[in-house]
Amino acid sequence: MNNGFSILVIDDEVQIRKLLEISLEANDYKVSFAVNGKEGITMAASHQPDLILLDLGLPDDDGQMILVKLREWFQNPIIILSVKSAEEEIVKALDNGANDYLTKPFRTQELLARMRTALRKNSIQNVEPITSFGNISIDLTSRIVKVNNEILKLTATEYALLILLFKNDGRVLTHQYILKEIWGQSYSEQTQYLRVFVAQLRKKIEEDPNRPKYIITESGVGYRFNTS
Repeated sequence: MNNGFSILVIDDEVQIRKLLEISLEANDYKVSFAVNGKEGITMAASHQPDLILLDLGLPDDDGQMILVKLREWFQNPIIILSVKSAEEEIVKALDNGANDYLTKPFRTQELLARMRTALRKNSIQNVEPITSFGNISIDLTSRIVKVNNEILKLTATEYALLILLFKNDGRVLTHQYILKEIWGQSYSEQTQYLRVFVAQLRKKIEEDPNRPKYIITESGVGYRFNTS
């Protein structure tokens, strides 16, 4: 059960709106619709939905600009649904604040799974100081990470990378975003540098680093942390 989460769909395509209405209401979501960016921003401000599904091809404004405007004040998850599948478009949306990105046509069950992930209360403010998932526990107060109840030796950079990913559980973080957050602006294009540290971290926390369960690669885009 989804406890009646409210979803705002901003999309001008009639067939997509009908599909989402049927699928989401069948899964106990409360759904409202906006057919352009201006209406979407107004409805988001007045109703404060738990999650927004946003199309990029809107009739009145570029969806990326709507995303930027929403992220000036809207804190809840935003998932992009778009026919635009170019890597640069996906990266731009994620850097602009989207939690996730699905290309049309999408599989309904995949969308529902992505929504459930995005709606989980998994920000660092909403978790206990000590959090466990799978065979891993993280004590945010003492900065101790354990795997199979044994303290894990992490460098300061590895710990910072792990916590950044953990704080954004379920959200796709682009290479550029991670590099800027951990190493600074001057490293924003050093994707190979990031791959090395991700590989090191996987060796320490994954049962099988070649088939990772926690640090998932989003090809050409970045990484997604998965505690479920």
